[in-house]
Amino acid sequence: MDKHLRKARFGWCLYDWANSAFATVILAAVLPVYFVSLIPENGATLPFFSTHKFSAASLWGYSVSISMVTLAIAAPALGALADRKAWHKHLMMLFWLFGCVATTLLATTGSGDYLPAAVFFIIGNLSFAGANIFYNAYLPFLAPVEQADRLSARGFSYGYVGGGLVLAIVFLLILKHDYFGFADRGAATRFGFLITAFWWFIFAIPTFIYLPKTEKCSVTKESFSLKGYFNQFKQLLRYRDLSLFLVAFLCYNDGIQTIISVSAIYAREELQLGQGTIIGCFLMIQFMAMPGALFFARLGERIGTAHAIVLSLSVFLLVCIFAYRMTSALEFWILGGVIAVILGGSQALSRSLFASMVPKQKSAEFFGFFAISSRFAAIFGPLLFALVADLSGSSRNSILALGIFFIVGGLLLLLVNVKRGRKLAAGEN
Repeated sequence: MDKHLRKARFGWCLYDWANSAFATVILAAVLPVYFVSLIPENGATLPFFSTHKFSAASLWGYSVSISMVTLAIAAPALGALADRKAWHKHLMMLFWLFGCVATTLLATTGSGDYLPAAVFFIIGNLSFAGANIFYNAYLPFLAPVEQADRLSARGFSYGYVGGGLVLAIVFLLILKHDYFGFADRGAATRFGFLITAFWWFIFAIPTFIYLPKTEKCSVTKESFSLKGYFNQFKQLLRYRDLSLFLVAFLCYNDGIQTIISVSAIYAREELQLGQGTIIGCFLMIQFMAMPGALFFARLGERIGTAHAIVLSLSVFLLVCIFAYRMTSALEFWILGGVIAVILGGSQALSRSLFASMVPKQKSAEFFGFFAISSRFAAIFGPLLFALVADLSGSSRNSILALGIFFIVGGLLLLLVNVKRGRKLAAGEN
């Protein structure tokens, strides 16, 4: 393998190591629990909604949804701009910097500051997801179709280990806060947010050194008007199987992303589990997910990428049913172990399957649509979770309701003709 390509692949994987600090500490394990502590016992009050009290679960779900709606609106135009101007790396850096700053600002929040915390989280989550558009768009440039599954899985493996290590550090600070000189767990948690921002910033630097420059896409006319925006969606429809995959991905990723983002809240409110138990389980998931991702990459090579994903979705459906019925910490740990095995595989294979059906010269633009599919999933899932929790008064019903996304997504995925989609993309490269 060419030395420059080897470095580029390493740099690409290392960004997953870097930004997974945000995914584990901010999005999944630590901030959700800290966010609950900021909400008054009688619920949160927001401007223009003074007569309604929001629970921690519902306010968290709405915050995730707001950040993702914003990204979904901007993603296609940002992707097209990156392709036409060869600004993949520049735009990725911009979102990376905003994300690091927003994560740092979370450390300035204190008791009762749930509104500033929600705003900083929204900015950080938007930046985290925005940078991933251009990060993912590099995959077709770095690996041919037959190597995409393994490189995608390798990136996720780096992410699980890196995210797990920083989560372990933050967890240790919180658990032994008095030993490290912090007044309480809240102070240790806020310092953990600073560590997360520093980790994301420092380890992403080699990524921007090693990733190669991209070339401009050949276009006869640039249009970023409203008409041009909708024309991008019309263009996508020319790629029948790619479009169908995006709909399927939207459905099943809805369930996956929601499980990730609300599991800590669910464990805290429904199972009354302590922060130590929750973070400890997330640590286990991080390190078990690495071999799971690599296993599914090889499984995809043997039975087909799409079929391997469908297998993982079947297990996710069982996870929803089990989560609805579980009552103990032991069951929570067992469920975490199952999720760990299937989580990395479903995510890594989804990314590589999409990349294999994307024309290289439209990589960022189409990964903008991938971001829409991914992030609209992060809109509807948490929104459904929040609404069901609000209406029924129980998060258990919300968890069970997520199973429909895996059923519909899996059925749609079986209709995708992968060979036809790859042939069409190869003919335009």
